[in-house]
Amino acid sequence: MGKIRKLTCIVCPRGCDMEIALGDGGKVVSVSGNACKRGAAYAQDECTHPRRTVTSTVRLSDGRVLAVKTESTIPKELIFEVMKEINSTVARSDLKIGDVIIENVSGTGVNVVATANA
Repeated sequence: MGKIRKLTCIVCPRGCDMEIALGDGGKVVSVSGNACKRGAAYAQDECTHPRRTVTSTVRLSDGRVLAVKTESTIPKELIFEVMKEINSTVARSDLKIGDVIIENVSGTGVNVVATANA
């Protein structure tokens, strides 16, 4: 047996304390402490291929900034690449909540959207 990793689940407000047994090569052998299947799936993903939602701001053409986020999670290892693309973007100044700012950011298949009205 490899090692035990402890995580607090962030899928719902319950915040289950979980223990994940990792075998050879970091493969998840078992998950305990989760109250639902979503917690087990979160533990599996977090231990083998962690993903994150990125929140940031983008510069608008009139000089203001607008809050943005990725529509869904991206691979954790691509955060800096995604941020580089977000930081180099200048968006229109007439955007609304939910408007797509960057399609398929860094080739992830995930869009960056406005989280506020411009």
